[in-house]
Amino acid sequence: MHTERLRADWIGFYTIVRKEIRRVMRIWVQTLVPPVIQMTLYFLIFGTVIGSRIGKMDGVDYMAFIAPGIIMMAIITNSYSNVVSSFFGAKFSRHIEELLVSPLPNFMILAGYMLGGMMRGLLVGGIITVIASLFTHLPITHPWIIIGAAILTAAVFSLGGLLNALFATKFDDISIVPTFVLTPLQYLGGVFYSISVLPPFWRHLTRVDPMLYMIDTLRFGFLGTSDISPGEGFGMMFGFLVILFAVSLWLLKRGSGLKS
Repeated sequence: MHTERLRADWIGFYTIVRKEIRRVMRIWVQTLVPPVIQMTLYFLIFGTVIGSRIGKMDGVDYMAFIAPGIIMMAIITNSYSNVVSSFFGAKFSRHIEELLVSPLPNFMILAGYMLGGMMRGLLVGGIITVIASLFTHLPITHPWIIIGAAILTAAVFSLGGLLNALFATKFDDISIVPTFVLTPLQYLGGVFYSISVLPPFWRHLTRVDPMLYMIDTLRFGFLGTSDISPGEGFGMMFGFLVILFAVSLWLLKRGSGLKS
């Protein structure tokens, strides 16, 4: 009996993940093409035009310096947007209720949506990495750090997207956090500059930005240099992952934002 229940739970989990992946691939013109175009423009404008004037940043060619940050921007944005749009769509059409009253444990529902968001974020991140290699030589100094930072960041922002979807009451609400929180934090997180060039006050203030730790950890994985140590970066990412997963699971069990 226990084996059958476990098998049924895994089938339910697999179904959620497969649904999320098929959704991404079915509307790939909306889910994959726009971020690729946007990030390519970053390389063209910031890397080619502005980078030719800047030269090097922290002893590294400017195009190579900004590449990890742009890759991380793609992972963050797409992991977040995939879950927030998918979960809110399920909530809006009210078929999420059928899932919540099913025998499938809440943590597997949560993990299924999280993994679906991670898949899109990592897929777009991988495509942007290939595009970056066409613009500049992008070394892979510490591959396991790259993989670890990308996976953890995608997981964190997939959970962030689910939290946004839980509390959103209309479609406009799912664009507020990306526009007014995520985008400013990404730009101020050292994507296009090293915090070492900032005055002391702003350098210390920037350390409050969690994006800095994620971007710099990925940068260290590629280039072997960063303003933040990988240990600090992974500690920040693990901490956010545990907290957001616990909060999301608690809210899901309570039905917060799901009861009308």
